[in-house]
Amino acid sequence: MKIIVVGCGKVGATIAAELYQEGHDITVIDQDHEVLKTITESIDVMSVEGNGAIYKVQMEADIKNADLLIATTNSDELNILCCLIAKKAGNCHTIARIRNPEYAEEVSHIREELNLSLAINPELAAAREIARLLQFPSAIKIDTFAKGRVEIMKFQIPQHSILHNMKVYEVMPKTRCKVLMCVVERGDQVVIPNGNFQLCSGDRVSFIGSPSESNKFFREVGIVNNSAKSVMMIGGSKITYYLAKMLEDSPIKITIIERKQENCDFLSKELTHAMIIYGDASDQQLLMEEGLRQTEAFAALTGFDEENIMLSLYAARQTKAKLITKVNRISFEEVINSLDLGSVINPKLITADLILQYVRAMQNSLGSNVETLYKLSNHVEALEFRVGKDFPMAGVPLEKMSLKPNLIVACINRNGRIITPGGKDTIEAKDTVIIVTTNTGLNDLKDILK
Repeated sequence: MKIIVVGCGKVGATIAAELYQEGHDITVIDQDHEVLKTITESIDVMSVEGNGAIYKVQMEADIKNADLLIATTNSDELNILCCLIAKKAGNCHTIARIRNPEYAEEVSHIREELNLSLAINPELAAAREIARLLQFPSAIKIDTFAKGRVEIMKFQIPQHSILHNMKVYEVMPKTRCKVLMCVVERGDQVVIPNGNFQLCSGDRVSFIGSPSESNKFFREVGIVNNSAKSVMMIGGSKITYYLAKMLEDSPIKITIIERKQENCDFLSKELTHAMIIYGDASDQQLLMEEGLRQTEAFAALTGFDEENIMLSLYAARQTKAKLITKVNRISFEEVINSLDLGSVINPKLITADLILQYVRAMQNSLGSNVETLYKLSNHVEALEFRVGKDFPMAGVPLEKMSLKPNLIVACINRNGRIITPGGKDTIEAKDTVIIVTTNTGLNDLKDILK
């Protein structure tokens, strides 16, 4: 597809790179010549220098032949204007990044009235992910499917766990839980395990199951998974604001430490249920005085990656709290993954996942739409497909299907009934099916077949 990305900051550049890797024809628009030079040197895309909200600039980018325009500048209003002009000039699909908290409650109205295909708020999406993690502190990452009926949870196998040296095929009968091991990360290795794969302490394992079965599984393997009763958030960012708003009606005690007086004033006015502390979180004494050692969750959410990483590393030494670390840059992903940072949240990658999901659904031809898409790690995707009437292997047992390697049919949702599939199970029309694979770029359910 021909896709135009307006605004090549962190989010725009990430989206352009991801879509380029998927084989799309990408044109980027930005007013900064140096930014365009950097992106065109790293990936093979067309570039247009100028204001993306100007009709002439969009015409130069060939908006008339574009399938999709994505506006990710730093201005919500400019993003909306870009999409309005694109709709008139090219009648293409449009996606706008809208981040201002004042618009948060109006997004569905804005989208409907202005005929946007999708409105994305990276900070709000990140806050939702953190809120889920506070409900399940033992998980490193949680992704939901089938409207919340199914979850993929990532956790690290602790030392002396009953899972150590257990083979994957033994997990279900020994724990008496309907969960399926989907992905194992061991050092730099990422594996879609078969039944004979042996688990080890320290492995980061992603498994799939219903929320009740996931809870039961954690209990059976001796991992405490009670919801956090208190959280200390560092930085009065947009994510902090959205997260605190989400937790308003929960019993979780919230402490926010922010170094700017004006931000503290805003948060104090908007968040009457939270304790707002005006101070510098790099002051270790302040952290101790405000209860670092007693808090059950610690979220480093400042605008600086280095500060977030250092704060989380310090918290890891002082407390057993659930750690959540916001990181924007992914240049040093291997180094970051080797550090004890708990759950790493990257708003721009969350945004890219949502856009990839939309793009794949757009280009689908057989009706087996990509309903949901998540990246479980750098090389592994989990996709939820809706099964169309013309899926060629409908009704055929899984054991008789010729599936691509490094791929697992992880779950079947049949009218709300969640099936953990075995070899005798079949995929039927109208099911939704969750596939976990290292074969990135699947667009249709038939792509799972050899």
